[in-house]
Amino acid sequence: MAIETGLKGKVVVVTGAAAGIGRMTALRFAAQGCRVAAWDWSAAGAHALVAEIGKAGGEGAFVEVNVADSASVAAAMAKVLERWGRIDVLVNNAGIVRDAQLVKWKDGAVAATMSDEQWDQVIGVNLKGPFLCTRAAAPHMIGQHAGVILSTSSVVGLYGNFGQTNYAATKGGLITMTKTWARELGRYGVRVNAVAPGFIATDIVKAMPEKVLDAMVQKTPVGRMGRPEDIADAFVWLASDAASFVHGAVLSVDGGLVLGT
Repeated sequence: MAIETGLKGKVVVVTGAAAGIGRMTALRFAAQGCRVAAWDWSAAGAHALVAEIGKAGGEGAFVEVNVADSASVAAAMAKVLERWGRIDVLVNNAGIVRDAQLVKWKDGAVAATMSDEQWDQVIGVNLKGPFLCTRAAAPHMIGQHAGVILSTSSVVGLYGNFGQTNYAATKGGLITMTKTWARELGRYGVRVNAVAPGFIATDIVKAMPEKVLDAMVQKTPVGRMGRPEDIADAFVWLASDAASFVHGAVLSVDGGLVLGT
């Protein structure tokens, strides 16, 4: 018997939807017959994405938004509500990296540090962004007594990673926010979960040197990197009726990855 997702006609907001995991997530929800609001900071390629959503079987709309700005998020949410009158699923996926060592030490002296700007930019998009988007969506879900909030964390948020103090802090923060929101919102029929991807072969990652990619594969027990589809399918399942008793969870989708081994 096929699993009934119960997602047809649902209104889904996906942040960071222009590329990579976000784009595939938008298309996977579209394939379930969802109405998908694709949010991203840049409108480049917006028409093509909306067309792809339609071709996949959904109804699409693109909204240009800065997730780190509360006014921008509020305006974007208003557009979704104006068009479809509700929000059923929020996928907090927008994220950036600005890697640097906390303190780079060379020849007995400080050679470089992670800058305030590198810290603030990543915290703004990766941590404040999900906070603002969830704060904007939650009242409507509470009013409906139904909704699902999902976030893209990372194995880095579980284990840390060299040169990623800012990024790891945001992804770890997303895990604890997920658990906190699960405690607060579950009583209103709103489920909250997160996915922690491992090494995923997005276009940015695939552009890395071959030796770096080989090292990623070697650290992954299943012997390959993840695909955006692997994460998108996890989001669809978590949003579906099949996962109706999954709440406050962090699902690692990482091929069995254990960092540092």
